[in-house]
Amino acid sequence: MPIFQLEDDNILFPPARLTDESGILAVGGDLSSERIIEAYASGVFPWFNPEDPLLWWSPDPRCVLFPENIKVSKSMRQLLRRETYTVTFDQDFAGVIDACQKIYRPDQGGTWITDEMKEAYINLHNIGFMHSVEVWDDGELVGGLYGGSMNKAFFGESMFSFKSNASKFGFIMLCKNLEEQDFEIIDCQMHTDHLESMGAEEIPREAFLMYIDRNQERKFEKQDWNKKFRTDFYTAKS
Repeated sequence: MPIFQLEDDNILFPPARLTDESGILAVGGDLSSERIIEAYASGVFPWFNPEDPLLWWSPDPRCVLFPENIKVSKSMRQLLRRETYTVTFDQDFAGVIDACQKIYRPDQGGTWITDEMKEAYINLHNIGFMHSVEVWDDGELVGGLYGGSMNKAFFGESMFSFKSNASKFGFIMLCKNLEEQDFEIIDCQMHTDHLESMGAEEIPREAFLMYIDRNQERKFEKQDWNKKFRTDFYTAKS
Protein backbone atom coordinates (compact mmCIF):
# COMPACT_ATOMS: atom_id res chain seq x y z
CA MET A 1 0.00 0.00 0.00
CA PRO A 2 1.20 3.56 -0.67
CA ILE A 3 1.83 6.09 2.09
CA PHE A 4 -0.60 8.93 1.44
CA GLN A 5 0.36 12.60 1.32
CA LEU A 6 -2.11 14.72 3.31
CA GLU A 7 -3.37 17.99 1.90
CA ASP A 8 -2.97 21.17 3.93
CA ASP A 9 -6.56 22.26 3.29
CA ASN A 10 -8.25 18.90 3.89
CA ILE A 11 -8.29 17.32 7.37
CA LEU A 12 -9.82 14.02 6.24
CA PHE A 13 -7.74 10.83 6.31
CA PRO A 14 -7.66 7.92 3.89
CA PRO A 15 -9.34 4.79 5.33
CA ALA A 16 -7.12 3.23 8.00
CA ARG A 17 -7.60 -0.12 6.26
CA LEU A 18 -5.27 1.17 3.52
CA THR A 19 -2.34 1.56 5.92
CA ASP A 20 1.09 0.44 4.75
CA GLU A 21 2.50 -2.77 6.30
CA SER A 22 4.82 -0.62 8.41
CA GLY A 23 1.79 0.87 10.14
CA ILE A 24 2.20 4.29 8.52
CA LEU A 25 -0.91 5.55 6.76
CA ALA A 26 0.01 9.09 5.79
CA VAL A 27 2.58 11.87 5.95
CA GLY A 28 2.19 15.63 6.15
CA GLY A 29 -0.66 17.86 7.23
CA ASP A 30 -0.48 19.71 10.51
CA LEU A 31 -1.26 19.34 14.20
CA SER A 32 -4.39 21.47 14.28
CA SER A 33 -7.00 20.42 16.82
CA GLU A 34 -9.46 19.61 14.05
CA ARG A 35 -7.03 17.31 12.25
CA ILE A 36 -5.92 15.46 15.40
CA ILE A 37 -9.52 14.85 16.46
CA GLU A 38 -10.31 13.62 12.95
CA ALA A 39 -7.31 11.29 13.21
CA TYR A 40 -8.49 9.66 16.43
CA ALA A 41 -12.00 9.32 15.01
CA SER A 42 -10.44 7.54 12.02
CA GLY A 43 -8.32 5.10 14.06
CA VAL A 44 -5.12 7.06 13.34
CA PHE A 45 -2.58 8.82 15.57
CA PRO A 46 0.49 11.05 15.03
CA TRP A 47 3.90 9.67 15.99
CA PHE A 48 7.22 10.97 14.71
CA ASN A 49 10.69 11.95 15.86
CA PRO A 50 11.79 15.60 15.85
CA GLU A 51 13.87 15.08 12.69
CA ASP A 52 11.07 13.26 10.83
CA PRO A 53 8.15 14.59 8.80
CA LEU A 54 4.73 14.43 10.44
CA LEU A 55 3.73 10.74 10.30
CA TRP A 56 0.27 9.27 10.93
CA TRP A 57 -0.07 5.65 12.06
CA SER A 58 -2.68 2.91 12.28
CA PRO A 59 -0.82 -0.30 13.21
CA ASP A 60 -2.16 -3.81 12.77
CA PRO A 61 -2.59 -5.38 15.27
CA ARG A 62 -3.62 -2.63 17.68
CA CYS A 63 -2.84 -2.71 21.38
CA VAL A 64 -5.93 -2.00 23.48
CA LEU A 65 -7.17 -2.48 27.01
CA PHE A 66 -10.78 -3.04 27.95
CA PRO A 67 -11.24 -1.13 31.24
CA GLU A 68 -12.86 -4.05 33.03
CA ASN A 69 -9.80 -6.20 32.26
CA ILE A 70 -7.26 -4.09 34.14
CA LYS A 71 -4.95 -6.38 36.12
CA VAL A 72 -4.16 -5.31 39.66
CA SER A 73 -1.56 -7.41 41.45
CA LYS A 74 -1.78 -8.21 45.15
CA SER A 75 1.15 -5.90 45.88
CA MET A 76 -0.50 -3.06 43.92
CA ARG A 77 -3.76 -3.56 45.82
CA GLN A 78 -1.85 -3.10 49.04
CA LEU A 79 -0.31 0.15 47.74
CA LEU A 80 -3.73 1.37 46.64
CA ARG A 81 -5.33 0.55 49.98
CA ARG A 82 -2.53 2.33 51.83
CA GLU A 83 -3.07 5.38 49.58
CA THR A 84 0.66 5.46 48.93
CA TYR A 85 0.08 8.22 46.38
CA THR A 86 -2.64 10.80 45.75
CA VAL A 87 -4.36 10.81 42.35
CA THR A 88 -6.03 13.78 40.66
CA PHE A 89 -7.49 14.34 37.21
CA ASP A 90 -7.11 17.36 34.91
CA GLN A 91 -5.25 19.38 37.54
CA ASP A 92 -1.86 19.75 35.83
CA PHE A 93 -2.05 18.70 32.19
CA ALA A 94 0.92 20.86 31.21
CA GLY A 95 3.01 19.34 34.00
CA VAL A 96 2.16 15.80 32.94
CA ILE A 97 2.95 16.26 29.25
CA ASP A 98 6.12 18.16 30.13
CA ALA A 99 7.28 15.24 32.29
CA CYS A 100 6.37 12.74 29.57
CA GLN A 101 8.48 14.76 27.14
CA LYS A 102 11.51 15.01 29.40
CA ILE A 103 11.70 11.56 31.02
CA TYR A 104 14.47 9.33 29.68
CA ARG A 105 13.23 6.25 27.83
CA PRO A 106 16.11 3.84 27.16
CA ASP A 107 14.13 1.89 24.55
CA GLN A 108 13.45 5.01 22.47
CA GLY A 109 16.71 6.92 22.75
CA GLY A 110 14.85 10.19 23.15
CA THR A 111 11.44 11.81 23.08
CA TRP A 112 8.85 11.77 20.32
CA ILE A 113 6.88 14.57 22.00
CA THR A 114 8.05 17.65 20.15
CA ASP A 115 7.35 21.18 21.38
CA GLU A 116 4.86 21.52 18.51
CA MET A 117 3.02 18.38 19.60
CA LYS A 118 3.03 19.49 23.23
CA GLU A 119 1.45 22.81 22.28
CA ALA A 120 -1.14 21.03 20.12
CA TYR A 121 -2.14 18.68 22.93
CA ILE A 122 -2.38 21.50 25.48
CA ASN A 123 -4.77 23.21 23.05
CA LEU A 124 -6.79 19.97 22.88
CA HIS A 125 -6.92 19.87 26.66
CA ASN A 126 -8.17 23.44 26.76
CA ILE A 127 -11.16 22.54 24.56
CA GLY A 128 -11.96 19.40 26.56
CA PHE A 129 -10.63 16.62 24.32
CA MET A 130 -7.40 15.74 26.15
CA HIS A 131 -7.30 14.73 29.81
CA SER A 132 -4.57 14.06 32.34
CA VAL A 133 -4.08 11.87 35.38
CA GLU A 134 -1.67 13.18 38.01
CA VAL A 135 -0.02 11.10 40.74
CA TRP A 136 1.36 13.00 43.71
CA ASP A 137 3.61 12.18 46.64
CA ASP A 138 3.42 14.83 49.35
CA GLY A 139 2.61 17.53 46.79
CA GLU A 140 5.25 16.45 44.27
CA LEU A 141 4.19 15.24 40.81
CA VAL A 142 5.75 11.77 40.59
CA GLY A 143 3.72 10.07 37.86
CA GLY A 144 0.90 10.48 35.40
CA LEU A 145 -0.49 9.99 31.95
CA TYR A 146 -2.60 11.78 29.38
CA GLY A 147 -4.83 10.97 26.43
CA GLY A 148 -7.92 11.89 24.47
CA SER A 149 -11.54 11.05 25.18
CA MET A 150 -14.31 10.72 22.61
CA ASN A 151 -17.70 9.22 23.43
CA LYS A 152 -16.88 5.88 25.11
CA ALA A 153 -13.28 5.52 23.88
CA PHE A 154 -10.10 6.76 25.58
CA PHE A 155 -6.97 7.23 23.48
CA GLY A 156 -3.88 6.83 25.63
CA GLU A 157 -0.83 8.82 24.57
CA SER A 158 1.99 8.70 27.10
CA MET A 159 2.78 8.10 30.76
CA PHE A 160 5.69 8.66 33.12
CA SER A 161 6.93 7.63 36.56
CA PHE A 162 9.49 9.34 38.73
CA LYS A 163 8.79 6.92 41.60
CA SER A 164 8.10 3.19 41.69
CA ASN A 165 4.59 2.20 40.52
CA ALA A 166 3.42 5.82 40.25
CA SER A 167 2.12 5.58 36.68
CA LYS A 168 0.52 2.19 37.45
CA PHE A 169 -1.25 3.80 40.40
CA GLY A 170 -2.75 6.48 38.16
CA PHE A 171 -3.54 4.14 35.28
CA ILE A 172 -5.48 1.77 37.54
CA MET A 173 -7.54 4.66 38.91
CA LEU A 174 -8.24 5.83 35.37
CA CYS A 175 -9.36 2.35 34.27
CA LYS A 176 -11.68 1.93 37.27
CA ASN A 177 -13.33 5.27 36.51
CA LEU A 178 -13.64 4.57 32.79
CA GLU A 179 -15.25 1.23 33.59
CA GLU A 180 -17.68 2.97 35.94
CA GLN A 181 -18.51 5.49 33.20
CA ASP A 182 -19.19 2.65 30.71
CA PHE A 183 -16.20 3.35 28.46
CA GLU A 184 -15.74 0.52 25.98
CA ILE A 185 -12.06 0.63 25.10
CA ILE A 186 -8.68 2.22 25.81
CA ASP A 187 -6.43 2.60 22.79
CA CYS A 188 -2.86 1.81 23.86
CA GLN A 189 -1.56 2.10 20.28
CA MET A 190 1.60 -0.05 20.41
CA HIS A 191 2.27 -3.18 22.46
CA THR A 192 4.66 -3.06 25.39
CA ASP A 193 5.35 -5.71 28.01
CA HIS A 194 4.38 -3.19 30.69
CA LEU A 195 0.94 -2.64 29.17
CA GLU A 196 0.42 -6.36 28.64
CA SER A 197 1.20 -7.02 32.30
CA MET A 198 -1.66 -4.68 33.18
CA GLY A 199 -4.20 -6.39 30.95
CA ALA A 200 -3.66 -4.87 27.52
CA GLU A 201 -3.97 -7.11 24.48
CA GLU A 202 -3.51 -6.92 20.74
CA ILE A 203 -6.55 -7.13 18.49
CA PRO A 204 -6.80 -6.94 14.69
CA ARG A 205 -7.01 -3.39 13.36
CA GLU A 206 -10.34 -4.28 11.76
CA ALA A 207 -11.78 -5.15 15.18
CA PHE A 208 -10.36 -1.94 16.66
CA LEU A 209 -11.93 0.12 13.88
CA MET A 210 -15.32 -1.39 14.70
CA TYR A 211 -15.08 0.12 18.19
CA ILE A 212 -13.91 3.44 16.78
CA ASP A 213 -16.71 3.49 14.21
CA ARG A 214 -19.17 3.26 17.09
CA ASN A 215 -17.45 6.14 18.87
CA GLN A 216 -16.60 8.49 16.01
CA GLU A 217 -19.43 10.95 16.53
CA ARG A 218 -16.73 13.29 17.85
CA LYS A 219 -18.62 13.96 21.07
CA PHE A 220 -16.61 15.39 23.93
CA GLU A 221 -17.39 17.98 26.56
CA LYS A 222 -15.17 20.31 28.51
CA GLN A 223 -15.37 18.65 31.92
CA ASP A 224 -13.21 18.65 35.01
CA TRP A 225 -12.64 14.94 35.50
CA ASN A 226 -11.43 15.68 39.03
CA LYS A 227 -15.04 16.47 39.95
CA LYS A 228 -16.47 13.59 37.92
CA PHE A 229 -14.06 10.79 38.84
CA ARG A 230 -13.29 9.22 42.22
CA THR A 231 -10.24 7.61 43.80
CA ASP A 232 -11.71 5.51 46.63
CA PHE A 233 -12.14 2.21 44.76
CA TYR A 234 -9.77 0.42 47.12
CA THR A 235 -10.38 2.40 50.31
CA ALA A 236 -14.16 2.98 50.43
CA LYS A 237 -15.96 1.21 53.26
CA SER A 238 -18.64 -1.19 52.04
